[in-house]
Amino acid sequence: MRRGPRENLARPAIDPLFRSAACSFGGSEIGVVLTGSLSDGTAGLRAIKICGDVSVVQDPDDAAVPDMPLSALQNVEVDYCVALSEMAGLLRRLASEMAAPTPEIPPVIRLEAAIAAQEHSTMEQTEGQLGTPSTFVCPECHGPLWEIEDGPITRYRCHTGHAFGADVLMQAQADDAEQALCSLLRAHQQRAELAKRTAKREAARERHSLANRMAARAAEYEADAKLIEQVMHRRTPC
Repeated sequence: MRRGPRENLARPAIDPLFRSAACSFGGSEIGVVLTGSLSDGTAGLRAIKICGDVSVVQDPDDAAVPDMPLSALQNVEVDYCVALSEMAGLLRRLASEMAAPTPEIPPVIRLEAAIAAQEHSTMEQTEGQLGTPSTFVCPECHGPLWEIEDGPITRYRCHTGHAFGADVLMQAQADDAEQALCSLLRAHQQRAELAKRTAKREAARERHSLANRMAARAAEYEADAKLIEQVMHRRTPC
């Protein structure tokens, strides 16, 4: 589904796809995590394993971006870790084997799949089933986040179903801070420019007292802008 709450800032997303498939085809699914950044796919691959399915991960040394395979290996009991050149042969062999019996699907996995499919309205109705309230807010809708302990993984969901791994939430918070600093920098730069123009006009009218006050304000705003630029020194340009 392309509509509904995003997970790890994406929709469609790999984790709800894996959970949904695990609920529907437990015992006969093969989950594969390839190259990619952050921890996307780890929570879904864990659900696949819990539901009796097979997990396959690209060898991180063979991946262009190793974050996703590394995260999966660190947090899931992966069945196979192979280079991309071996992947096709492995998947062909696995697909030809007899599927495992379908186990009882844990209610929490069904619940998260239902949230992603918009079959379950809000996290408020699931309090105590998935997690506990945290002190953080959702970077997507700015509502409170629930903290979910999923084995070795810590994840977060909000009232409306937006979901994040801890690393993705941290990245989203960094992006929010970056945008806030950029907006603050532009505001101070514009205030400084407006104050300088006002000072120039007042000086031309020989209202020197007001012109001096505006010039002083312009200097203050420019100093504030330089301070913000120092904070942003190691960040990417606006």
